[in-house]
Amino acid sequence: MDVDEHLDRYAGLPVVEFGFDDAPAPGERVAWKVRTDYGPPGEVEEFVEVFDRFLAAVDTTEVTHLVFGYWGPGYEVSSAVPRQLLLEAVPRLPNLKALFFGDITREEDEISWIQQCDITPLVHAYPGLERLDVRGGMGLELSAFSSTALKVLRVETAGLGAAVIRAIGASDLPNLRTLDLWLGTQERGGNVTAADLAGILSGERLPALTRLGLMNSDVQDEVCAAVAIAPVVARLSELALSMGALTDDGAEALLSGQPFTHLVELDLRHHFLTAPMVARLRAALSPVKLLLIDTAQDNHPADGEYAWYVAVGE
Repeated sequence: MDVDEHLDRYAGLPVVEFGFDDAPAPGERVAWKVRTDYGPPGEVEEFVEVFDRFLAAVDTTEVTHLVFGYWGPGYEVSSAVPRQLLLEAVPRLPNLKALFFGDITREEDEISWIQQCDITPLVHAYPGLERLDVRGGMGLELSAFSSTALKVLRVETAGLGAAVIRAIGASDLPNLRTLDLWLGTQERGGNVTAADLAGILSGERLPALTRLGLMNSDVQDEVCAAVAIAPVVARLSELALSMGALTDDGAEALLSGQPFTHLVELDLRHHFLTAPMVARLRAALSPVKLLLIDTAQDNHPADGEYAWYVAVGE
């Protein structure tokens, strides 16, 4: 996912923006996107008005994939507004399977400015959701929940609160296959510890998980150390520890922990590894597909020390 570009495909379907793109061909399966335009308050149509027009114009019983985009400036409008619209629209969306809640680009709102809310009511209101993507960590809340339908859960933030992480670890998600979490930085509210990750890393409530992403963290070395001894790793085929401030210390923890050679793919892109460590990883993890391109080794020293940084930190 690219926070600088709007989605053009979601969960395998082309995205059609209501009111901005041409209507899809009859019978074409699409991911409908609803958003307001970016502009000064009072000079653009409010999100609630766009959604009302969407409900009136589209046969929403046929909508399976829905993308909620820009709903107004983060300093003024929180996601509680579109959340309420979705809760009221439950009877109109009986076949909703996939929801992206916050396809908002950097030009519209920095990811750390997006005001989220408690999304627990959404997962209860739409028990048939098979995929849920959420962007933005400020104000984001989630309580432990159960879902036999959910297969993909992704949360993109510049700072993910530990309470949300613990809630996911305490949730019963027997069919979840993919879990991607952008943990973010302490400066933006990302306060994860190894203890917070314990519920996820044990894998006890995630028996079907095959892909785990713990990404975009300023404590990526500590995350790697926890993952190195995590029981859930044995059943994974893909592991992403990318986008964060990964140094040789984190890589050493991985090499000193449990075997990772059963993985199909290990994603470590955006890292601060030395060339000798990269060589060690490649030798030790063959034949795993090791993603190490787009290195961040050209970081800039700050006061005599290296300035580690995450891929998405604003």
